[in-house]
Amino acid sequence: MIYGRNPVHEALRARRRPVHRVWATPGAAKEPWLAGVSVHVVDGEEVARRAGSDAHQGLVAEAGPYPYADAAQLLRAPRPLLVALDEVQDPQNVGAIARSAECAGATGLVLPRHRSAEVTPAVCKASAGAVEHLPVATVRNLADFLSEAKQAGLWVYGADAAGVPYDRPDYGDAGTVLVMGAEGRGLRPRVRSSCDALVALPLRGRMESLNVSAAAAVLLYAISPAHP
Repeated sequence: MIYGRNPVHEALRARRRPVHRVWATPGAAKEPWLAGVSVHVVDGEEVARRAGSDAHQGLVAEAGPYPYADAAQLLRAPRPLLVALDEVQDPQNVGAIARSAECAGATGLVLPRHRSAEVTPAVCKASAGAVEHLPVATVRNLADFLSEAKQAGLWVYGADAAGVPYDRPDYGDAGTVLVMGAEGRGLRPRVRSSCDALVALPLRGRMESLNVSAAAAVLLYAISPAHP
């Protein structure tokens, strides 16, 4: 089930997976982009029941399974810009990072299959539907994937407070993987050691760290000019 106006809209627009049925409140059913779509007009309680959430904005849709991408194929893209998340478990963070990655023109997002948020309805909502456009792949072992990325000629940069200032590296013309660590814990030791370099954002205030999704957005836009 996909809920929220942007997630439902983007699922219909992307056409990467079938949208079987749509339920909407009378107000939400007036969205112009629903013209030509068969919509079941129901009350808000029915929409909330089907969505399993009150954050539905009057719309919920039944869609096919999420079409995960193939990680090896993402590595074969021309000069790819990939974001890899090391056991980020908060759906809000995963969704927000997916949205930033899609807006920055990233090639794809890579998630571990275990101890990580998947593309759930909550992630779809938090991404504002970006996951319908951005390829998302899952891998059994993230450190092994990073090794494969380096063998394919990509540079791997991990976000870590002990890293060099983020604007120091020359991100160059090669493909890039940006690795973001879990909330609070950061990068696991083996994942950290799999990176070519660690980069950090300056903290000029009193807080000790940025939220992982905010840090990812800044770093993505720092790196993306090298991947037009």
